Amino acid sequence: MPTLLTSAQTRFLRGQAHDLKAMLQVGGKGITEALVAEIDLALEHHELIKVKVAADDREVRDAMIGELAERTGAALVQRIGHTAVFYRQSKDKRQIVLPRS
Repeated sequence: MPTLLTSAQTRFLRGQAHDLKAMLQVGGKGITEALVAEIDLALEHHELIKVKVAADDREVRDAMIGELAERTGAALVQRIGHTAVFYRQSKDKRQIVLPRS
């Protein structure tokens, strides 16, 4: 189940993600189990990550981003062009403290 965020939390996370570089890229093979596992690991370690989705068609790109959010249980914070920002609170070492409202 994807994480739900308030608009204030989304704004806060967008600001935090501004200087991040894309960590992972979805390539020609699409969404594989290995990619989902890698995103899962990156979310657990960093909580907030950027992923580049290399699909030309906007609808395909949106579907891939939605599938990644669903399969990793992450919240889609922002999507600009080919880049998506995902957030999921770490189970072990929480680093980002979200605003309450």
